[in-house]
Amino acid sequence: MMRKQPIEGRNQFAMLTIDDLVPKDHLVRKIDAAIQFDFIYPIVESTYSTYGRPSIDPVVLIKLVFIQYLFGIRSMRQTIKDVETNVAYRWFLGYSFEDPIPHFSTFG
Repeated sequence: MMRKQPIEGRNQFAMLTIDDLVPKDHLVRKIDAAIQFDFIYPIVESTYSTYGRPSIDPVVLIKLVFIQYLFGIRSMRQTIKDVETNVAYRWFLGYSFEDPIPHFSTFG
């Protein structure tokens, strides 16, 4: 007997955290545990101004390139698309489901 998968599950509401959705053995968890990225702030501090628009966190920018390299993504445009849909990447960057991901042209 053929069975159809109902699509009502798409609208399911559940109380979960992004942390719950990322597998405990995922590579981004291992990297996050092994590397403290805070060392980046003092290195780039002199290049940021107190005037102008709010900046993108430099650690996020480094982590985006890190994701691209580690997972063999060929372009920053594709990396950003993947981050928009991959919960593990969002977790690694510290972004929620609602946070906008930086535009790929930021790296141009």
